Amino acid sequence: MSNDIIEPVRLVVPNKNEFASKDPSEYNELEKSLAGMPYNPFGEDLVKARVYAKIMCRKYNDSDPRNHQARNKILGELFGKFSSGCYIEPPFYCDYGPNIYLEENVYMNHGCIFLDENEIKIGKGTFLAPNVQIYTAGHSVDPILRRGDEFCKPIKIGRDCWIGGNVIILPGITIGDGVTIGAGSVVTKDIESFSVAVGNPARVIKKLEKVDLDK
Repeated sequence: MSNDIIEPVRLVVPNKNEFASKDPSEYNELEKSLAGMPYNPFGEDLVKARVYAKIMCRKYNDSDPRNHQARNKILGELFGKFSSGCYIEPPFYCDYGPNIYLEENVYMNHGCIFLDENEIKIGKGTFLAPNVQIYTAGHSVDPILRRGDEFCKPIKIGRDCWIGGNVIILPGITIGDGVTIGAGSVVTKDIESFSVAVGNPARVIKKLEKVDLDK
């Protein structure tokens, strides 16, 4: 791309039915990323979409904390889904926005970072402590391949979880319902529902009694 000012354009996530029926040889860079294939993150459309997200994040982070309606409007325009009762303490940063899906009453404390090259889905009532980092994006361990392509895998966090401060969640992880992840943990494998996991890498140290979360 040239050195001219980049036009910000919101990422348009492809329709899943059309995407599923498409020949992978015809995928564009966005579709490759969503399929978990190696892709070029410097395609013009993706660069424009990241600029859009940076502008929206800056707008949110600089917004008046008294005006909840205006703040929610910004996040509603940025995210794929921003449900009622959700609240994010600024600053918040993400790469795209439309790949982020929040169910009701999700709370994030200051400084959370989402690399949402693929889907990030968070269930209702889940809390994120300060500086939680969620990475769907990764790179090859081959230093030559790493110069160009990257890959990404979706991340799903269940409902009524508590993700402690400075936790890092790596690509492709699924965290079940009712989970607690201890502060400073690095989640490298799936965590089953109703458990407590801590450490680097995070390991389950306690199983909790299953309860009805709809009560």
